[in-house]
Amino acid sequence: MALEADSDPVSFELEQPNLGALFWCFLKIGLTSFGGSSRAMMYAESVERRRWLRERDFLTGFAIAQVLPGANPVNLALYVGLRARGLIGAAAAVCGIVAPAFCVILLMGFVYHALSRYPATHFVLEGVAAAGVAATLAVGIKVALRMPRRLTPALIAILVFATVGVFHLPMIPVVVVAVPVSIAAAYWAAQGKANV
Repeated sequence: MALEADSDPVSFELEQPNLGALFWCFLKIGLTSFGGSSRAMMYAESVERRRWLRERDFLTGFAIAQVLPGANPVNLALYVGLRARGLIGAAAAVCGIVAPAFCVILLMGFVYHALSRYPATHFVLEGVAAAGVAATLAVGIKVALRMPRRLTPALIAILVFATVGVFHLPMIPVVVVAVPVSIAAAYWAAQGKANV
């Protein structure tokens, strides 16, 4: 995914948060979001509300978080914290987003152990999973609508979706192939613009 240098529709002066603000912001996100909604909240907080990042920087971090191993929201929190305040900011953001999840997972493990024999438990979990998928799709659509319209990135995205989502091929080999292809396509596209 190549982004044009002037793709940010709004220019604004970036704010530099203090470490407490970073920690509390990501603690709130960690406490109030599930799955894809965490990325939507990170975008709203770090770009639209607090102006810690520009949109193109957030989209770059979003793309990086997708291909790195680990939980995507944690990867994205690390990126936002790093861009906003360096290594210590990354640590504050990661601690903020991980602390609630850690506590909630422990609590849910105890609750699930106690309630797993009831069918209603499984219905609730299916509903939560559906909400997480919907939130992820909403963020994906929002990001896709703001990306420059080019055939090659769209084809790569469709192929990755089909190979992983439809044909259930393992993610790592697909990413190992798709990332260099995407980088090469972006490079060739930039070279073509430079020669025009």
